[in-house]
Amino acid sequence: MINNSTEGKILLLDNLIDKVKSLKHEGKIVVQTHGVFDLIHPGIIKHLNKSKNEGDILIVTVIKDKDVRRGPGRPIFPEDYRIASVASLEQVDFVCLVDDENPFECVQRINPDVFAKGQALTEHDRKTHKKLYEGKKELLFGKSRIHETDGFLFSSPIVTSGLSIINNFLDIYSDETRSFLKTFSKKYSFEEIVKKIDGLENLKVLLIGDGIIDEYHYCESMGKSPKAQLIVNKHLSYEVFPGGAFAIANHIASITKEVQLVTLLGNMDSREDFILKNLKPNVNARFFYRDNGPTVIKKRYINQYQNQKLFEINYINDEYVNSEVEEDIISYLESVITNYDLVLVSDFGHGFITNKLILALEESSKYLAVNAQTNGANAGYNLITKYNRPNFICLDTPEARLATQDKFSDIEHVGKKLSKSLNTDNITITMGKQGSICFNRNGDAVKIPGFSTKVVDVIGAGDAFFSYAAPCVCMNMPMDLVSFIGNAVGALDVQIVGNKKTVEKGELLEFIHTILK
Repeated sequence: MINNSTEGKILLLDNLIDKVKSLKHEGKIVVQTHGVFDLIHPGIIKHLNKSKNEGDILIVTVIKDKDVRRGPGRPIFPEDYRIASVASLEQVDFVCLVDDENPFECVQRINPDVFAKGQALTEHDRKTHKKLYEGKKELLFGKSRIHETDGFLFSSPIVTSGLSIINNFLDIYSDETRSFLKTFSKKYSFEEIVKKIDGLENLKVLLIGDGIIDEYHYCESMGKSPKAQLIVNKHLSYEVFPGGAFAIANHIASITKEVQLVTLLGNMDSREDFILKNLKPNVNARFFYRDNGPTVIKKRYINQYQNQKLFEINYINDEYVNSEVEEDIISYLESVITNYDLVLVSDFGHGFITNKLILALEESSKYLAVNAQTNGANAGYNLITKYNRPNFICLDTPEARLATQDKFSDIEHVGKKLSKSLNTDNITITMGKQGSICFNRNGDAVKIPGFSTKVVDVIGAGDAFFSYAAPCVCMNMPMDLVSFIGNAVGALDVQIVGNKKTVEKGELLEFIHTILK
């Protein structure tokens, strides 16, 4: 199986695209398969053999390290080793290292005759996996014929033992976390968790919140100014992402069939075309507008080489909307709100969520979940205490401490204090790498450890947690399972720059499968 000569096999993407065009012109049938290829086990070999049988030429695209979000400590081997290992296999004709920020984008660019896809879930849950691709096949794979091999099922003894070897060898988590996962996997099987998450798809969700445009401007330091006490930076590049309620809507759209988003734009610089282009197809947007400000834009300046944020500039009018706009929003919500099982409020304190709007939401919502954020733009004035009776509250540790005016007490004491003072059924407090802790109305606490091992950017991780946790709570999942799912989502999200990418349902299931095995 091993071919020591890899010369000429490893190509850059543009060169591979040209090579495929040439091969197809010669009448060759080109097959492509795509993945991490971190551990070359017999299941992988079987998959590659079956893939090669579908055509004349087999090309393998290997995902770059930065885009691997399969589980803690992954990839084990860096991208140079992984691509060299694949290239050494004799059934592989060409190999290419590719970005995977947009899943399977390389398939559309390479345009093979056949895309060979391995099975990713147990036989019992393959229906769930197929739903991830329903209506998306042409979008993800272009005109390529999809061939599914049985090369590496998650349920096979080979892969399951391989994952165990990886996790045990790397000793990724602390003894406490490993003990928790062992106990948790006995309480909830992977198949049961898949079924629970799959059960969210028909939930009717209404999201009300502040939409934000996130701009990341990458710089390099040029040195200290001789005339002032500041560091001069050279601008290199920038990226723009939909943040705030826009990002939350996209997260929720990964697990439900449809999401209704209600948010505020600014007529001075609405960015409406960009927003609509970057919302998922199953997000329906209802925009309201203010004349005296832009859509909220947050520009973050980052040292590209150290990945450190230098400073941030907000383009914002954070005063409450005027009474006329407020009445229009309330009137619209009152006309539709009873159609929804779950109402989420993503309150960034940027002038959209007024006190009258809160009263209307609390009066009419069947189930109300709230995240009231403290950030640099509201300086601690946007507290959860302005809400009276939400069913579910999600906060981070500083937000919980500000709400209770308790800076130093143990977080469990803070959470119990909040449970007593707020008329709510459940509160979850996220604690970064330490995980999360949740409380019911009686103040009973459940603590779930964190699962992150690689942190690229923490911006948006709390929003991702809330996006998944709120629907789970609404569907009466046990709170330990809710927090487990939320922590898994958070561990995936901190590997993403800002809100550049959504945490997809399929990624979440793969991650959960990995850590439970």
